[in-house]
Amino acid sequence: MMQTVASQFDVKGQVMFLPTNNLPEIIDFYEGVLGLELVRDQKLCRIYKTGESSYLGFCERGYVIPPEFRVVITLLIDDVEGVYDLLTTRNIATESKPELSEQFNVYQFFVRDPNGYLLEIQKFIEPLG
Repeated sequence: MMQTVASQFDVKGQVMFLPTNNLPEIIDFYEGVLGLELVRDQKLCRIYKTGESSYLGFCERGYVIPPEFRVVITLLIDDVEGVYDLLTTRNIATESKPELSEQFNVYQFFVRDPNGYLLEIQKFIEPLG
């Protein structure tokens, strides 16, 4: 059997870092709107807990990823409708309404953060794992 990192070492979790050109707006959105727990404030970078061992970090870099190279940030949340209702009552424009994607067997909607990064609020119809 070929040795791999995962077979030899215990991967403890995951952090995805993204650049931002306006950290105060990111703070307002991810803390004030989404309510994610800030687990590390490094002044130029802030790291938020998104799951048991998953994190999302934003670092002030003076730029954002150009649209053609952007990723989708997916937050797994059981109450997709509840999140949608909360965001719309706070007058946050969404890209779509909650809907079932039969192709991927998920219930989802999309919203953009202040950087223009696409967030997918999603529930797997059939749980992972």
